[in-house]
Amino acid sequence: QVQLVESGGGLVQVGGSLRLSCAASGRTFRSDVMGWFRQAPGKERKFVAAIRWSDSSVNYEDSVKGRFTISRDNAKNTLYLQMNTLKPEDTAVYYCAAKFGLSFGAFWEDYHYWGQGTQVTVSS
Repeated sequence: QVQLVESGGGLVQVGGSLRLSCAASGRTFRSDVMGWFRQAPGKERKFVAAIRWSDSSVNYEDSVKGRFTISRDNAKNTLYLQMNTLKPEDTAVYYCAAKFGLSFGAFWEDYHYWGQGTQVTVSS
């Protein structure tokens, strides 16, 4: 059984920062790419960022470039998303996801495992 557990969400003011964490566990867990998606109320789940385990190469959605940083700790099997200069439009439930295959995958259908999500609310 593979489990992805997110933490670190919360309420923050415009311009503030949050760091999300995603702890991966499971008897035989392995993946090639891990990423973050977000889903605002009434909208579809959208790609935010991804990182490839093998070489730490990263990919970001345009609206978060320069503000968000994805990283991972191999030893802890943990994925992070540092979010700075937060805006009201960043408000969403953020999901951690993992996939097999070296392509980054910009669609939720590309990913094989999902966490339960953590709420991020940015107040103006």
